[in-house]
Amino acid sequence: MELKDYWQIVRHRWKMVVLCLLASLAVASFLTWQATPQYSSSTRLFISTSQSDESSAYTGNLFATQRVTSYADLVTSRQLALRVDDALGGELDPDTLRTQVSASVVPETVLLQITATDADPMLARDIAQAYAEELRSLVADLETPEGKQDALIKASIVDNAQESDIPVSPQPVRNLGLAAVLGLLLGLGLAVVRELLDTSVTSSDDVNAVTDAPILGNIFNDAAAKRPPAKELAEATPWAEAFRVLRTNMQYVQVDHDQKLIVVTSSLPGEGKTTTAAALAISMAQADHRVALVEADLRRPLLARRLELDGAVGTTSVLIGKLSLEDALQPYPGTDLQVLACGPVPPNPSELLQSAAMEKLLVDLRSRFDIVILDAPPLLPVTDAALLATQADGAVVVVRHGKTTKDQLSHAVERLDAVDAKTLGVVVNMAPQKKSNSSYGYGYGYGYAPNVAPAGSRRAREEEKARIKAGKSASRR
Repeated sequence: MELKDYWQIVRHRWKMVVLCLLASLAVASFLTWQATPQYSSSTRLFISTSQSDESSAYTGNLFATQRVTSYADLVTSRQLALRVDDALGGELDPDTLRTQVSASVVPETVLLQITATDADPMLARDIAQAYAEELRSLVADLETPEGKQDALIKASIVDNAQESDIPVSPQPVRNLGLAAVLGLLLGLGLAVVRELLDTSVTSSDDVNAVTDAPILGNIFNDAAAKRPPAKELAEATPWAEAFRVLRTNMQYVQVDHDQKLIVVTSSLPGEGKTTTAAALAISMAQADHRVALVEADLRRPLLARRLELDGAVGTTSVLIGKLSLEDALQPYPGTDLQVLACGPVPPNPSELLQSAAMEKLLVDLRSRFDIVILDAPPLLPVTDAALLATQADGAVVVVRHGKTTKDQLSHAVERLDAVDAKTLGVVVNMAPQKKSNSSYGYGYGYGYAPNVAPAGSRRAREEEKARIKAGKSASRR
């Protein structure tokens, strides 16, 4: 992966990075706030020999330099801890004392620094001072030859321990700084892993890797999708404009057919096929096309409820001969669109959709309307949509941005290929809005809205007819 790939991952999954950063800062802040402040105090000892002449003094200095490291190790010994405990009144635990004290040798010197840490700054000072004094006494005991009174090496306190009112821990700035770095690294790591493991459709490359069918449209994720579609499609919004683009692209699908019968389906439920089919049908009706929208999902019909129409009569009523097509069709208010709802949910949907009555109904619809759109079931759970696509001009597959996986789209297209049905194209639904052209090649920002003619207006109809005429001219050439 190149640097630009990581930058794209950060832009795509910045919420995850920010969430990890905030979580790390929150944990660090909590732990810092909960931690008991610790204070430290230090003292220094100078290690020297009793040699007087120059040559002996040099040799003694080398000897003292070698010994000072051993004295640093003695600081954490249990024997010295017992001495310090006795010196401080015997109320402290020697094992605890050993964990509260540390010793270090100043490089290239004979100076030994002892540091004690405690929650009480006064006690930290007393411990450090007691250690220095007891170490001085211990060195004298260890370095005095048997039978003599003077030690060969002595330890002298050069800096007494002082009380400090500034805690050495916790350190909020350091803790929060480390937490921020850790949070960013963790967030970037999770974002990269998530991106590598993500097989959902998020770009045109993902679609092109699965099928050669064109991307017909890119529908934005907008709250308008949940409101009455006829009203929303009459507005100049990116969501409405996306369907106008889809409508225009559909004019160039199967250009040899004057009457088009199109199946709208998806891989799985919840990808927005019903809303897409309804909005596409309404958009085409607003452009002065004779359009019929048919509920062909006889298992889980949603079209009548989505358009707030009567779902008691419809496709099944016509198929079983209870009603004629003319009586079952319902006009959608505010448009010239004719809707055929589901009717009673049958116990045998597949048999009805494969029946001669269904074939006759499709022929009748094709003869009456310029465009017939079938809202079919998803392809993967059942075979209904694939069977319907064999009787239609083809199928438009709706995929949900960031939800539908490439494997699911691939299996859906394979279902259509298996029955020799044609995949007319792919519609990417619920894509994030962008101010510039999206990665799918369609879509406009809100800044373009004032130049869009209201759907159904004379200007919109003239523009639509001009585009169709230009397309037909281009195809003849």
